[in-house]
Amino acid sequence: MEMLQIIILTVLMFFLIVTVHEWGHYYFAKRAGILVREFAIGFGPKIFSYKRNETQFTLRLLPFGGYARMAGEDPELIQIEPGQTVAVRLTGTEVTRIYLDRLDTRKNVIRGEVLAVDLEEKLMIELDVDGEHQRFPVHRQAMLNVKGKDTQIAPKDRQYGSKTVGQRAMAIFAGPLMNFVLAFVLFALHIQMAGVPLDPTHLEIGEVSQGMPAAESGLKTGDIIKSINGVAIGTDAEKMIDMISESKDKQMNWTIERDGQEMNVSITPRTMEGQEGGKVGTTIVSYQPTRKAGFGETFSIAGVQMVDTTKMIFQGFRQLINKFSMDDLGGPVRTAQVTGQIAKQGIAQLTQWAGILSLYLGLFNLFPIPALDGSRLVFLGVEALRGKPIDPNREGMVHFIGFAMLFLLMIAVTYNDILRLISG
Repeated sequence: MEMLQIIILTVLMFFLIVTVHEWGHYYFAKRAGILVREFAIGFGPKIFSYKRNETQFTLRLLPFGGYARMAGEDPELIQIEPGQTVAVRLTGTEVTRIYLDRLDTRKNVIRGEVLAVDLEEKLMIELDVDGEHQRFPVHRQAMLNVKGKDTQIAPKDRQYGSKTVGQRAMAIFAGPLMNFVLAFVLFALHIQMAGVPLDPTHLEIGEVSQGMPAAESGLKTGDIIKSINGVAIGTDAEKMIDMISESKDKQMNWTIERDGQEMNVSITPRTMEGQEGGKVGTTIVSYQPTRKAGFGETFSIAGVQMVDTTKMIFQGFRQLINKFSMDDLGGPVRTAQVTGQIAKQGIAQLTQWAGILSLYLGLFNLFPIPALDGSRLVFLGVEALRGKPIDPNREGMVHFIGFAMLFLLMIAVTYNDILRLISG
């Protein structure tokens, strides 16, 4: 039952972070008047889908992110050319649906050969109907129907490219921005749940590894470490680790406190394969009492945590660039594994971890890597400087190549994560 709860919490956390990111794109695109064709969580085959107003909301199989597909970002897949035979259905005097196939099965329609068509600016279609030239106005929300599937037309003023550079930049930047807002809220919630840490008072035994000296000597999680070989430890974890490392194959006398009672424990550190120095097989936890955070204090501490976590993330990126290794990368499997471990520690720790991941996603998406939001903002910046947009086909090719490379990297990282998980 606990494992099922952890899985559900992990899935909900990923769903929340990705949904908030894509909602930022969706909301500000809609505010700018852009037609958002699809709001998707995940990639690949559809698992669930429903349509609300003009947008198709879908949940897809591969949990590698999501997207808000805006009209005009990519070339429209459905085109009508002069000479093509179509069928149109009218509501009043306006065309509300254009059928491109199965024309003989359509009822209450007008069939004809297309003489001229403009579904972006003039919103009209001219047909040769049994030798008679007829011109029909097209409704702004008319549907193109192919193979039983409706696709709404996108007039020029509803397309992404028709908006100002500022409107488009806001629609792109809004995704990372919402991740920053979510991270701040989650950090604030964590502070309210966990409280404000005070100065550490002592060290405790954390997780105990079976088959290691700590377990063999009877140490348990929560034991308070008072002294080692007669030397008081206090809150100096580094000092304790050094003493253990230097005592390889040497018996140590630990004084611990358990349930209010002091007791002595003999333990002999030993080496682990591939490592140097003595090890006892346990984590050391610095115990910090907490107090409830005030309302204003919650937001100020959350802001400090945002800054500190941002510095930590950039430091990790810097280390990764200086010394790249596939073993240092983690994909969805690795992240889910770590999330499961953190979820076992409680909802407060999971909330903080979700805030870190949301902040990480927002920062990573602002990197000028093709297919990411940062790259699209770079193209918009170049457009603002030169006064005209870059060829959409060239920009689309850059993003396509970038997406393909990121997808291949994700597959490689996921494969590496699975191997690491199997090998333990």
